[in-house]
Order: sequence, then C-alpha cells, then structure tokens
Amino acid sequence: MKIKKILIYPFLLIIRFYQAAISPYTPATCRYTPTCSHYTAEALKKHGLFRGGKLAIKRIFSCHPFGGSGYDPVPDELPKKKR
Repeated sequence: MKIKKILIYPFLLIIRFYQAAISPYTPATCRYTPTCSHYTAEALKKHGLFRGGKLAIKRIFSCHPFGGSGYDPVPDELPKKKR
C-alpha cells in the first residue's frame, strides 16, 4: 500500500499544479463530471498507477466534441481479465 502512494505521488502533484496554476486561466472545456483532472486523481488513488492510469488515459481521449459527456465516476471495481 505504501509503495502505491509513493508511485502515484508525483502524478498527483502534477495534477494539483494543473488544477491550481493552469486550469483557472483556461476556459472550462471538460464534457464530464467530475472533470478529467479530478477523475484522474481519483482513479490513481483507487486503482494505482497502472490500472488508474489506463482509466485516466481512456477518459482523457474520450473528452472531445464527438466523445461522451455527462456524469462518469471512477468505477469501484475493474472487471477481471478473461483467460
């Protein structure tokens, strides 16, 4: 558990910096609730660097005018891989 926190900490710092220093000065364009940056932080905390990172990348790539929109929370559990 402690290693997970150490691995995600630098990414959470980058997200916090973006939220505090960059996001307030740009127009709100995220089509989802919670925003992509909040979603990414929560996904990393819940699922760790690799699974949470995969969810975050998938979400960020779907946030465009032709993508989805609306309420999209981080899933509590990820589906198990089929063998």
